[in-house]
Amino acid sequence: MTTTRAASPDTFAWPRLLDGFHQCHATIGIVGLGYVGLPLAVAFARKGFAVIGFDVNEQKITELHAGRSYILDVPTDEIASLRDSSRWRMTSQPAALREADSIIICVPTPCQRGKEPDLSYIEQAGRMIAGVLRPGQLIVLESTTYPGTTEELLLPILETSGLQCGRDFHLAFSPERIDPGNPTYHVENTPKVVGGLGADAGDLACAMYSAVIERVVRVDSPREAEMAKLIENTFRHINIALANELALIARKMGVNIWQAIEAATSKPYGFMPFYPGPGVGGHCIPIDPHYLSWKAREMGAETSFIELAERINHSMPDYVVRLVIDAVNQAGKSIRDAKILLIGLAYKRDIDDHRHRPLLPG
Repeated sequence: MTTTRAASPDTFAWPRLLDGFHQCHATIGIVGLGYVGLPLAVAFARKGFAVIGFDVNEQKITELHAGRSYILDVPTDEIASLRDSSRWRMTSQPAALREADSIIICVPTPCQRGKEPDLSYIEQAGRMIAGVLRPGQLIVLESTTYPGTTEELLLPILETSGLQCGRDFHLAFSPERIDPGNPTYHVENTPKVVGGLGADAGDLACAMYSAVIERVVRVDSPREAEMAKLIENTFRHINIALANELALIARKMGVNIWQAIEAATSKPYGFMPFYPGPGVGGHCIPIDPHYLSWKAREMGAETSFIELAERINHSMPDYVVRLVIDAVNQAGKSIRDAKILLIGLAYKRDIDDHRHRPLLPG
């Protein structure tokens, strides 16, 4: 059994921390320097915050120390300009996070082979932070996950430190909203959803994000914030499946589906276009709905739409292959001897992210 250590008034100065966020002179720790964590670290650094970036991948740390970026959305010259700043520290040493006023967790949340959530990265990050946690810190989880993760999984791990949430440290959830390759929306101008575990945690998290993000949307607790992210991507998953099913129907009817969708888009209300494709890919859409359906099944609820969308989208690569075979046959050639050129391996244009792309398994 752990013994809770009392926090002294000097170490847990809540108003001082709030002021630090308002005045942009707090120290922000980022755990996980991938497509979410690195742009976030740069955004805080731009506003004058001291930033401690942590990653277990030594190659990433080496690249950052050399002033090079490995994320397309983060220009190398920006990393180079930050490299020599005393307020920019990239490390693989967990002890450095003790100096942070806030620690933001941006680690992956993939699925296991059976489509069950893999929360091992959150667990590892939580245990690491518990080992360096000090009174007065704000911890925020950004990794996409099912409602209840922050309270049911991360909170107990952090409290193995002997510190008590709400008294010695604060905890919140704020889902990442990074869209790689999007030239219009980035960290600063994409609204941020925040749910704190208690009013004080919510106040602190909102103050921190408001310093770098134009609009912060506050909800009552981490559960609503966790659910919001899953709603966003499940909505996309289901509507892409609908577009794919409509494409199958349209082909049988001799309808140009692309022209039909564009015509429907001319309606100025009540319609949002989604387009057919060879499946779904990337870091969110193929994964996040499974987190929601897994948790729903645990609660005895059905997720019929999600399961149907998964079947439709999963079938699309085979359908595209059949289309290619038909086209080759119509050209009077054998598919065995044909040379097929595939252009674009990423899951969408203008990015280098191949994760869960429908073109190849894995």
